[in-house]
Amino acid sequence: MKMFKQFYWKVYNGSSSGLLALMVVLISVCSPLRGGNKVKVEDQFTPLAANSICFNGYLEDYIQNSILHWNKGVVPYAALVGKFRTGRSFFAQGEMWGKAVRSGCMFYRYTRDPELKKILKATVADLLTTRRVNGTISCSEIADQPDGPGGDLWERKYVLLGLDEYYMQVEKDPKVLEAMVDQADGIVSQIGPAPKTRIVDQGWSPNHIESSTVLEPIIRLYKLTGYPRYLDFARYIVEIEGGAKGSNVIEDAFNNKVPEQIGGDYPKAYEMMSLFEGLVEYYRVTGNDHWKQAFINLFHNIKANEITIIGNGGGDQPNHPAVAGEGWDNTACEQTNPTIKRMMETCVGVTWIKLCSQILRLTGDPTAVDMIEKYTYNGLIGAMKPSGDGFSYVNLLNGVKTNPEGWGGIVNGVYITCCNLNGPMGLAYLPYIAVMNSASGPVINLYNAGSATALTAGKKNVRLDIRTNYPLSGDIVVNVKPTISEKFTIRLRIPEWSKLTILKVNGEPFSAMPGKYAEINRKWASGDKIVLSMDMRCRIIDSPHGSNRSGDNFQAIIRGPIVLARDENMDTNFNQPINIQSTDGCVSALAEPGNTLPYRLLVKIPTGDGFIWMVDYSSANSWSGKKVCTWLPKIR
Repeated sequence: MKMFKQFYWKVYNGSSSGLLALMVVLISVCSPLRGGNKVKVEDQFTPLAANSICFNGYLEDYIQNSILHWNKGVVPYAALVGKFRTGRSFFAQGEMWGKAVRSGCMFYRYTRDPELKKILKATVADLLTTRRVNGTISCSEIADQPDGPGGDLWERKYVLLGLDEYYMQVEKDPKVLEAMVDQADGIVSQIGPAPKTRIVDQGWSPNHIESSTVLEPIIRLYKLTGYPRYLDFARYIVEIEGGAKGSNVIEDAFNNKVPEQIGGDYPKAYEMMSLFEGLVEYYRVTGNDHWKQAFINLFHNIKANEITIIGNGGGDQPNHPAVAGEGWDNTACEQTNPTIKRMMETCVGVTWIKLCSQILRLTGDPTAVDMIEKYTYNGLIGAMKPSGDGFSYVNLLNGVKTNPEGWGGIVNGVYITCCNLNGPMGLAYLPYIAVMNSASGPVINLYNAGSATALTAGKKNVRLDIRTNYPLSGDIVVNVKPTISEKFTIRLRIPEWSKLTILKVNGEPFSAMPGKYAEINRKWASGDKIVLSMDMRCRIIDSPHGSNRSGDNFQAIIRGPIVLARDENMDTNFNQPINIQSTDGCVSALAEPGNTLPYRLLVKIPTGDGFIWMVDYSSANSWSGKKVCTWLPKIR
C-alpha cells in the first residue's frame, strides 16, 4: 500500500497522462467502481419533489419564523458577498455567505416563495462578480492562496455548497455551474501531493480536518459534471490523506473507535460529521462497502456514546476542555456532569440531522429518524431565539440553557455566528425528510400536521393528509387519496419510545412494533384512513454514570418525543431536589397542551410532596438569563 500511495502521488502531480490512466485502473482494482464512474448506489428512500409537502401547526411555526426573520430578514447578504472583495475580518468569515444561501435554497425548495427566490437570485449574481482571475471565489488574494490559517479552503467549500444548493433547488443557471467548476478547479490546482499544498496542511485546527470536508461539494460536482478530476481529488482526500493530519479518521471509524478517540486530540464533532457526509457521497459513486462500514460505524457510535436526551452531543468536560463544548466527549454518559460549562453546539446538532438523513436515505433505517425527531423537538427548536433571528451557539440541560457566544462577529450591524447560520438549515431539512418515496410507496417519517404528495409503486401520485397536533398528543389520522386505486405499501415510522402503539386502517388493526416501520401493503383507494395512536405516557429515566458517578443523583422525564424541564421563569424552586412518583418507569401526569403560552406544553408531575409543573424544554426561555432544570436532582 505504501508503494501504491507513492505511485499515486507522483501520478496525481500530473507527471504523465499515460500514468494517470494506469493509476485510475489501479485504484479501480483496490476500490472497485462496479461498472465505472456512472454507477451510483441507489438510495432506499428518496425525497419528494420540490414543493410537494406543506406543514401546518407545530413545526411550521418555527420554519416560517426563521424564514421571515432570518433568511428574508436580517441576513446582510451584500455585506457577506463583500468579504470576497475586501477580505475577511476574522478567520473563516467567508463561510457565512454559503451557509446563509444554503438554508435559503432549501427553504425555497419547500415553499417556492417568490420573494425568497428574488433575494437568492440577487445575491448569487452579486457573488459571481467576485471571481478572481484564476476563477476562485475566495477571501484571500491569489498570491496568498491557499490560505490555511485564514480558513480559505473551508470558506471555498461553503461557497461551493451554497452555489450547489442554488443550482439544484432554485435555478439551473449555467453561469452558476461554470462558477462551481472554476471554484473546484482552483482547489484542485492548488491542493494535492507535493509540490502542491497537502490538504492536511490547510486549516486552523490541530489536525486540519475541516479542510478535508470539501469532499462533499467536490463529489456533488462530480455527480453533476462527470469530470474524472473531481473523483480523483476525492480519492486523494479519502484514500491517501484519510481526512486529517496525523490521524486517518476514516479508518478510525471503520475500526469502530468511539467518536471522542477519533482524530487524535481534536475530535471536533461538527467538522468530523461534515467530512463523513462527504464520505457518504463518495460511497454513492464508488460502491465500496469499506466506506459504508466506516460511516455506519460512526453513526451508531455517535448515537450510543454522544447523544443526550435532547438529541445533540459534544461537551467541554471532562476530556476536551480546549474544544469549547464543540467536540465529542462521551457526552451521553457525561451529560449530568456539573463541571460542564459548554456543550451541544447547534452546528453539531444540525450536521447530525444531515448525517442521519443520509443514513436514512441509503439504508431506510428508522432509528436515523428517531435521532432526527429527538433533536428537532428538543435541541433544535430549543436553541432558536423566540424572535426567529438566530440560534444559541450551545445549550445546557441544567442552568442557562442558551448561550449566543462563540465563533462569529458583527457584519453590517448583525451578530452572526456559525450556529445562527446552521440553525435554519436544520429547520429546512425537516420537510425534506418528513415524507419520502420508496420503490414500493410512500414513507412517513415525521408526523407534523399537513399534506404531502408522494408516489405509489406504479409512480402515480398519492396525497397524504395528516391530521394531528403531534407531538402534543399521540393521535394521528392519515387520509390516503391515490389518483387511482392501486396496490402499494405505505410505511409509517413507529418511534422506539412508543411501546404501546395502536394502528388501524379503516378500523382494521395492524401490527406496530417500536423502532420499526409498520408496512401496510394493500390496494388503496381514495377515502382510506389510517389511524395511529402513540404511547404518550411520561417516562422517567435515570441519569447515566459518567466520570462524576451522577447516575444515582438525577432523573429526567420525557413525554413522547418531548423532554420536560422545570423553568425558573415560572417556578422559583426549579432546581430543588424532589422525588417523582412513578410506577414501572412511567409517571401518572396530566398534560395541558394548547393555550399554555409561552409554552407549547405544560405537564403536572406528582412528587412525594404534592406536584410540580414542568414544560417542554424547547419553550423554556433562557435568553433573559433564567435557568432550567432538565435533569432533576433527587432527594437523598
